[in-house]
Amino acid sequence: MSTAVRICVCGDEGTGKSSLIASLVKDVFVANKIQSVLPQITIPPTIGTENVTTTIVDTSARPQDRTTLRKEIRKSNVILLVYSDHYSYERVALFWMPYFRSLGVNVPVVLCANKSDLTAEGSFAQVVEEEMLPVMAEFREIDSCIRSSAKEHRNVVEVFYLCQKAVTHPIAPLYDHKEGQLKPACVDALKRIFYLCDKDQDGYLNDQEMRDFQEKSFEKPLLPEELDNIKQTVGKAVPSSATDKGIDQRGFLQLNKLYAEKGRHETIWIILRKHHYTDSLSLEDNFLHPRFEVPDYASAELSPAGYRFFMDLFLTFDKDNDGGLNNQELTALFAPTPGLPSSWSETSFPSSTVRNEAGHITLQGWLAQWSMTTFLEPKTTLEYLAYLGFEAPNSRNLTTAALKITKPRKRRRRPGRVERNVVLCYLLGSSGAGKSSLLDSFLNRPFDSLYHPTIKPRRAVNSVELHGGKQCYLIFEELGELEPAILENQAKLDACDLICYAYDSSEPDSFSHIVELRKKYPQLDELPAIYTALKADRDKTTQRSELQPDAYTSAINMNAPLHVSVTWNSISELFVALAEAATNPSTAFPKSEEPPADRTSLYMALGATTCAALAAFMIWRRSTTAG
Repeated sequence: MSTAVRICVCGDEGTGKSSLIASLVKDVFVANKIQSVLPQITIPPTIGTENVTTTIVDTSARPQDRTTLRKEIRKSNVILLVYSDHYSYERVALFWMPYFRSLGVNVPVVLCANKSDLTAEGSFAQVVEEEMLPVMAEFREIDSCIRSSAKEHRNVVEVFYLCQKAVTHPIAPLYDHKEGQLKPACVDALKRIFYLCDKDQDGYLNDQEMRDFQEKSFEKPLLPEELDNIKQTVGKAVPSSATDKGIDQRGFLQLNKLYAEKGRHETIWIILRKHHYTDSLSLEDNFLHPRFEVPDYASAELSPAGYRFFMDLFLTFDKDNDGGLNNQELTALFAPTPGLPSSWSETSFPSSTVRNEAGHITLQGWLAQWSMTTFLEPKTTLEYLAYLGFEAPNSRNLTTAALKITKPRKRRRRPGRVERNVVLCYLLGSSGAGKSSLLDSFLNRPFDSLYHPTIKPRRAVNSVELHGGKQCYLIFEELGELEPAILENQAKLDACDLICYAYDSSEPDSFSHIVELRKKYPQLDELPAIYTALKADRDKTTQRSELQPDAYTSAINMNAPLHVSVTWNSISELFVALAEAATNPSTAFPKSEEPPADRTSLYMALGATTCAALAAFMIWRRSTTAG
């Protein structure tokens, strides 16, 4: 919302522009003005109802003052256009409104029929019908209209209040007078608000949800008689929208349309701004993208509040209670967002995580997917937390409460576990080694004997139960054709928790790829690693390498390769081993050389012998001297 309102008061000479301003300031009609154009007046935010600083600029319509007039119009964010008789009324449509358009200004205009004390008696409704509505229909820039008298101090304060409201609560972004409908952007925003308030997602705002909506939007309780009145109003406008279940989305939109039609559009703005919408009806940038920095060697994870939010979201939208979110349920869940995160589409979601037999993402896969997203791109998670309506347990309502930052783990060789629940493992190996099948097995997919070469990087994420029962999320990534670029990127390596070197134990040229890879990228030695021999269900063959895999790993003081097959039930033990190594990285580095023998006792024995010999020598010397 704008914190400053600058009103440019325009109109023909003699329409009472200066008198209106003077009457506002002096609170009394000033009959004899000394100046034809009053100096600029600034009203502090403590005066008035909108809590904004208001500047009022008087202008002259004389041709010689046209340059100053143009300058002031362009500086303003609302124009008060005053007329007082038939001639000046005609000039509104013939001169003033076309003149504003010619200057290219895009600000609201408040139309004021001044000197109502001099006109024939008639109701305001009649004046609106005969004078104001025709010109308002022609010029959509006109926000509102009012009849006033500076002499009788009638509606003087209200005139400038309308000007303030035209800036702080503009009708133009909300309502199309010509079409008689809420504008599409306003409808979209209100639909999202309805979605967020419909906590049980049954398509209706029940009594409790309406009370919660009232409390959040207006910070005051909704009285029973007020709720009944709202239901009656909606019921009259859209009979099918107010039922025993509550008010549906159509009725909610109709209620806000009535606010706009009755000039109560500030009510709509209060609702929108409480839900973080800007004047352009987009969500506030600092709400979608709060400040959240992850230090070097640290990572971002979901906090317990974050996991609870995404779990509740899954359970709410799993309408058929089959333990998976089908396409229709996913579409409904992501309705208040721009759609799936772009990174999800790039990784062929939901194939990146755990699905049920029908191919629908399970709760386990859903939490794993958000764990991976938070680890790799926490700002995306924060953005979607905002879209989906996460509410922090504290009053600040910051989405960052759904995330936490792990302790940096710069010194990986230090013994002990790292404080991480989400870890990243790069899977490296030659083409055809079985890496893709390993990822499929990680996601409990059936073995596919047909070879599909990996072009783009492929990620898979799943939960793994460590020894002792603790659970962590393992992100398993096959690098594809981007392998060289990723392995040369130090930031990518810093983010990696473990390297899994995989080779085909039945293919003689498979292991040599790992040997050459480690020679080409010596920086890989700074990462913990595990070696694994895939396709162990086939006949083992001799590798065309200077050293065989067991001898090679022994030479560099690493554990021998783990022999596994995706066709074996024991394949899960490999994933546990990977997760254990990633969370306890010192165990996946080369073992230190055998420590030297403990020679302390030998040194002590030699020391004792020397002392005894010296003592015997001293005794012999004394006895010789005495003789």
